[in-house]
Formats: sequence, structure tokens, C-alpha cells
Amino acid sequence: MTVQAAPSSMERELEYRKKLTSITNQINSAESIPHILMSLKDRIVELLDAERLTIYAIDTKNQELYSLQKVGDVPKEIRVPKSFASIAGFTALARKTINISDAYDAAELTKYHANLKFDIRWDKQSGFRTKSVLAAPIMFEKYLLGVVQLINHRHGGGFSAQDVDGAEEIARILGIAFYNQHRAARQSKPSRFGALVDKGIISEKDIEQAVSNARVNNASVEKVLIEDFNVPKDEISKSLAAFYGSPVFMYDGVQTIPADLQERVSADIWKKYVAAPVERRPGQLVIAVDDPQDLTRLDGLRSMNLAPRYEFWVGMKHEILAYISNSYGEKEALSQDAADLAKIIDMLGDGEAGEIEEEKVPEAEIDETDSGIVRLANQLIIEAFNRGASDIHVEPDGPKNPCLIRIRVDGECEKFMEIPGPHRNALVQRLKIMSKLDISERRKPQDGKIRFKYSKGVIELRVATIPTANGNEDVVMRILAGSKPLPLDKMGFSDYNLTAFKEILAKPYGICLVVGPTGSGKTTTLHSALGFINTVDMKIWTAEDPVEITQKGLRQVQVQPKIDFTFAAAMRSFLRADPDVIMVGEMRDHETAAIGIEASLTGHLVFSTLHTNSAPETITRLLDMKIDPFNFADALLGIMAQRLVRTLCKCKEAYHPTVQDFNDIVEAYGADYFDRTGVEYTPELTLYRPKGCQICNNSGFKGRLGVHELLVGTDEVKRAVQRRAPIDDLRKIAQDQGMRTLLQDALEKMFAGVIDYKQARAVAVK
Repeated sequence: MTVQAAPSSMERELEYRKKLTSITNQINSAESIPHILMSLKDRIVELLDAERLTIYAIDTKNQELYSLQKVGDVPKEIRVPKSFASIAGFTALARKTINISDAYDAAELTKYHANLKFDIRWDKQSGFRTKSVLAAPIMFEKYLLGVVQLINHRHGGGFSAQDVDGAEEIARILGIAFYNQHRAARQSKPSRFGALVDKGIISEKDIEQAVSNARVNNASVEKVLIEDFNVPKDEISKSLAAFYGSPVFMYDGVQTIPADLQERVSADIWKKYVAAPVERRPGQLVIAVDDPQDLTRLDGLRSMNLAPRYEFWVGMKHEILAYISNSYGEKEALSQDAADLAKIIDMLGDGEAGEIEEEKVPEAEIDETDSGIVRLANQLIIEAFNRGASDIHVEPDGPKNPCLIRIRVDGECEKFMEIPGPHRNALVQRLKIMSKLDISERRKPQDGKIRFKYSKGVIELRVATIPTANGNEDVVMRILAGSKPLPLDKMGFSDYNLTAFKEILAKPYGICLVVGPTGSGKTTTLHSALGFINTVDMKIWTAEDPVEITQKGLRQVQVQPKIDFTFAAAMRSFLRADPDVIMVGEMRDHETAAIGIEASLTGHLVFSTLHTNSAPETITRLLDMKIDPFNFADALLGIMAQRLVRTLCKCKEAYHPTVQDFNDIVEAYGADYFDRTGVEYTPELTLYRPKGCQICNNSGFKGRLGVHELLVGTDEVKRAVQRRAPIDDLRKIAQDQGMRTLLQDALEKMFAGVIDYKQARAVAVK
């Protein structure tokens, strides 16, 4: 009897490579991604020695993972979100290989992330028992295209390092195939913005939303993508160039149409064609047009006989129109809402108070139900909202002087409009009616809320009326940000602050405070933090005044101080409602703070805000509120102080600071800590300052960004809290352990070219 020798390791390797090559050829020749998902997994399972395998592809439209499984002869779709609720979802989120020896071992899962869970529904439905799981992300360059997941090694035990290499090799091959399939699909059905989707800059779903928003707001899709979805302008230009196969016209805000062509052709003609000449060459004229494939328009432009030959470049519609307006010295056209507002005020006229003495003027010269006043109030809210205002200030000044209306945009108040003095009371009365306030009460302040519906959606406003001198009554309306929370990664945190803050959020209990003045973005930061840990296994209660941002999965409560339903009362109720996480809008008194600290010491993660200027100062403020320093020190996880600074517009101007300027910056930052910025002075060191253009209304600034100061509750900090250390000592301890003060964080953002030196010094103090 002859005994057959076991194959050598080299033979096994050759056999493995042979099978891998065969599978690679089949993957690359597959007709579609669904074909790969359903037809090739059996061969991959055999190659990698697993009991089961699932290949997930990314749905670019909804940014979800999906796979296809055969149930009989019918394909069944499985969908998994990119989240902590499953191993495959977390693999996509983390973009790294996960090797779990026991999926039911919660302790092993938490080694990867505190919130990682194994979805046991499939085991329950099928009776199959999952043990080991190996999941690898399917990537092409930096783009996530799916996940390959192996379940249970055939010979028992977990997956080895060799298995990990095999899974990652298959994932790499699938990444190339998936990318080629996406690109082929794009080429068969090309899109102006297809390159943006292929690069992972934006999803198809967001493209559809941008198209819808552009249609509703009568704007160009490119402008909506830039302003609402933060898509870089140069990436849009590359996508348009790839789609049309032509050069791109980039408007820098100063170019103008050649003077002789301005004389020959009116601005209206160029606007009609959404086209404009940008360059003259010998015997040829280069014209920018938003659609170089529109033959009718091209024929119309050629018929003007401006040159023997033409070359057409693609340009963005809003930039071409701005280029035309700048060339002909026209001011930017008013928005439709602004035009409507001007018409309403013109219709109302100047009133009839004229030369009448103030004491003889009746209190309400115009009825608040007059159709003009109703339209004025409505249009005022709509136009302020469209301009990105956070607050609207109605400031009457008697019947003879105009009533000034100001709005706050990016933290700065600016004059919005004036309405005739005789209409001031009617406008105030109308706003009070909309807020459901007592219109007969003009002697004391009142608070209310407006939920304003119009054609494009709903605007919510918090309203405060305040009696002012000379019988006037001011109205201040805060436009509430009824939006979804921003992801933590897009909140403007430095790398140090982001890492440390995420470590705090991973803790199971303790207290974390976000502090700063009114309007500094504390609520936004808290909701972003809650969004980061908001998973199906977490019970999160919030008490807010008012509820400005809503999240699915949170149980949110509006406090009502008038009926004694305060923050403290809400927290006591929450503790009886089985919470994991509690967020209370503000710690205004000893009772609320004491309950919050008590809750954090009994196994709950507690978030709240305080109105203090810095993180170390918050500790002193709470101790002044008679909080026990030992309990507070035990509970403290961290304190985040923050401010909002105005960011530089894209028109920002570069300059090289002098040695003296640099020394001033070093002194402001703190010479002892400046080395951690990694910045050294050279004559080529570049900083930026505001310049001004049409986009930023010549202010030089566009949008706002947070600067942060994160004090982490380390052992040294906790000991300092227990001994009631002074603020300076607390700050020194925290800085030595890595904390950046508000000013230091602002200066680091200045070196990154996001803000200027004046903004950094104005908003944050040392």
C-alpha cells in the first residue's frame, strides 16, 4: 500500500495562487457588481477556508452597504448602515480590517470601539451560530467601495494572520473591479457631476438634493453644491471639464469683458445666452457658456459675427452672470425675496405722521391686520432667513424717525433695512400676534415662539419683546437652527481636541461640560457629541430650553419654568427613566449642578453647558455654587470652552509677516508652548488677511468656525480641583498636559489660513 505524501508548503502556495488568479479573472470579467455578489462568493469561501462569506458593495446614492443572497431562485437584498450596530458596518466606518475570535464576546468587541455591537438577528432567523468574524474594507485608493466579511473558520478557532492577508488581497481585487464597474456605469450614463461621485466627494443622493434645491431657489446647481454642500469649486470645475471635454472658465472676481465687445453687445444679450467672451486670440474668440453642448445657443452666438472662429469653454452659470454684471458695472441683482420686500415697503409709503407732534400720534397708526403689514412681516422673516441671519432686531425710534431693522450674520450685526416710523407699532403688533403674545401688554417683556410656514419649508423663531425708552417696543427674533447635528469631524476641532473629546465620549459615566457665552455654538457641539454616541443600545434623555436641534433616537424634553418644570425637575424625572446618557441644557443653579454630578457618579454619562469664559474658570464657578469638590473631581471627564470666529472668504489675501509680527504671535501664544505648533519664522512664512469680494459682500469673511479649549479631567487636574486650586494653577496643569487655550487654538487655525490674526485676538483672550 502506497502512502501519498502531504503537499509541501510551496505546493499549497502554488495551488492557492492558481485559485486566486482564476477568481481574479472571473471578478474582473464579471458583467456587473450584482453578478459578483451572487456568483463568486462560493469560490472565495473555498479559497479562504471559511464557512460563510458575504460581499457588501456600497450604495453610492444612500451611502449604505448592500449585498444579494439567493433565497431559492430569488435574489434577496441585505442592507447594513455604516454604523457601530454591526461588524460589517463598523468596518466600513473605520476603514480597517476587523478580526473577531468570538462575536458574542462584548469585551472583545469593545477593544475596537466602546459602542461596537454584533447584530445577532441573522443567527436567530437562520439557527446558524456565528463564532469568528473577519471583515476587511473594499477600497480603491482612498474610496470605500464595500466590505468582505468571512464567518467561522472551517477548522475551528479564529482566523489567522495568513487568513487576514488573504481577505485583504481579495478585498483589494474587489476594490479594483468595483471601481471599474462604477466608472463603466458612469461612462454609459454620463453626468455633469459624475466625477464628484466617483471620487467620493459627494453622494448621488446629495446631488439629487442639490438639483432640487437649485430648482426651488432658482439658483445654479454648482452654486448650491459650493455653498450648501461644501464641494470645492476646483473639483466641480474638473468634473465639468471631464463631462464636456473642454477647458473651464474660472472667474476670479476682477476679470471683465473686452471694452470693444461691451460696446457692440449689450449685457442683456450675454445674459440671454448665459455666455460671455473671455479671451481674444488671432482670428478666434473664446466664449464661456454654461452648456457647450447646446447647439442652438452656440449657433446664436456664432450668428453675432464677432470673430471668424470660436472656441467654447464651460463655465458655471452663477460665475458667468457675475462676470457679465461686473463687466458692465451692474450691481448684483436683488433676490426675488428682497425685491418683494422693497415693493411692500414702497406700497406702504411713508405714512401720515409727517409733522404731527409725537404725543398726538395714536399708538397704532396702521392696523396690524392690514394686508401690507402682514406681507411685510412675512417677507422680513423669509429674506432674513435666506441671507443666513441668526437674529432679527426690530428697533423702533418713534413715529417721525425710521424704524431700523438689523440682522446678525456670522456673528456680526448689520443694517438690513428701514421702514417708515408710522408703521413701527403695526409691525411689532403683527409679530406679537404671530408669537401668540398679549398685544395689550406693552409695559413688560414677553417671550414667545413663531413657527412660520412658507413655500420652501418651515422657519422657527424664538421671539422676545422688550419695552424701550420713549414708548417704543423692541422685538428680537432668534432664528432657530432646526437642523441635523454636524458630524464631530466637521466641527473644526484640532486633532488633539478631537481625539481627546472622542475618548471622553467613549466613557460609560462621568460629566462633560461645554461652556461659553450665548451664541457660541454650545448646543451644536453637544448635539454633535450625542450624535457620535447615538446608537440603538443607548438610552439618551435631553432637557433643553428650547429644543433647537432634533435627532432620531433621542428623547428630547422642553422645560417649562412657568409651571415649575425646570432643568432640575427634568433631571430627577430622567433618573427614574433608565437613562444611559443625560443632556441638560444649562446648569443654572446649585440644585441642577448637584443632581448632574450625582447622576454622573451613579453610572450615567452627563452633558451640560455653563456660561463661563474658559474651561478652568468653570471649575471655580461650580465650586462657588457650593458643589462638593471631591464629588465633582471624581465625576469630571472634561470641560470644553468654545467661541465662534469668522472665517476668511476665498478671496483672502496672502502676506508675509515681519519678524516683529511673528514675535508678537509667539508672545500671544506663549513662548513655553509655541514649539508644539511646529511653526518657525522664515521670510516665506505665509499668513492671510481679509480682502473682500462679491461673495462675502466685501467684508472679507464668509461663515464661522469654532475655536476650542478642552480641559481633560486627568488625575493631576482632579487633585487640583479637590484642593480648590486657583484658576491660573488649573490652567498651567492643563496646558502642561496638552490643553490648548482658546487663543492658542485660534492662532493655530490662523497658521492654517482659516482665520486672520485680528479675529484670533479679538475673540479669544489669553
